[in-house]
Amino acid sequence: MIRAILRNSGIRPGRLMASIRGWNRYAKERSLFQSLMTIGDFAWGREFPILNESAEPSGGLNAYLLQDLSVARWIHQAAPARHIDVGSRIDGFVCNVATFREIEVIDIRPSPGKIAGVMFHQLDIMQDLPDAWVATTDSLSCLHTIEHFGMGRYGDAIDPLGHEKGLAQLKRMVAPGGTLYLSTPIGPQRIEFNAHRIFAASTLIGWFLEGWEIVKFAVIDDENRLREHVNWQESDLANHFGCKTGVGIIAAKKI
Repeated sequence: MIRAILRNSGIRPGRLMASIRGWNRYAKERSLFQSLMTIGDFAWGREFPILNESAEPSGGLNAYLLQDLSVARWIHQAAPARHIDVGSRIDGFVCNVATFREIEVIDIRPSPGKIAGVMFHQLDIMQDLPDAWVATTDSLSCLHTIEHFGMGRYGDAIDPLGHEKGLAQLKRMVAPGGTLYLSTPIGPQRIEFNAHRIFAASTLIGWFLEGWEIVKFAVIDDENRLREHVNWQESDLANHFGCKTGVGIIAAKKI
């Protein structure tokens, strides 16, 4: 509990210790830099110590990045007439797509502001859809979102069946012949309140066995390695493709 409170307050013990160790290096390099400066080139402004990045890699290949790029490529290749997204990251997937086409975004939360190529709609997808949103698009995405429905984390109503209600509305939004791109954590099925649900891989696949054709299935494993062409019918399905907290990404066509 204490660790969770510290993490949510922005205090990470591991990074704190790394910063403390980095202070000595910072002080030495600051002194060296000042000794080498030519007087008058720059004023010495307020200091902004960065203490723990010298040993880190140049960015991170995390699951969100790999997922966002993969699905954005799928959509670019498919070139749908209309693409709508529900709840995916604005500063990740949505902006990736907005670099090459217009995208509409639905979220229960208010818009963060205007972004070129992005049209925003505030809507609770766990509720019955207005008629205007039924069978309205040939391309719909919902990435790393459905696992949160009904947990209250984003201001939504508490509902243990929120994911089922949200999924039903997502499916209603897709016109016949259209494609739904959906991702969610996979592994032994469980709830980690109030962060998310983890779904069994068979649960994710089972959502699309009737009335849909699974056309793509990818897995990001626990080591953040992308497997982009996975045979979802193989025996490893029962083992969640080796994942405890991985990501399953599915593209399914509505029949």
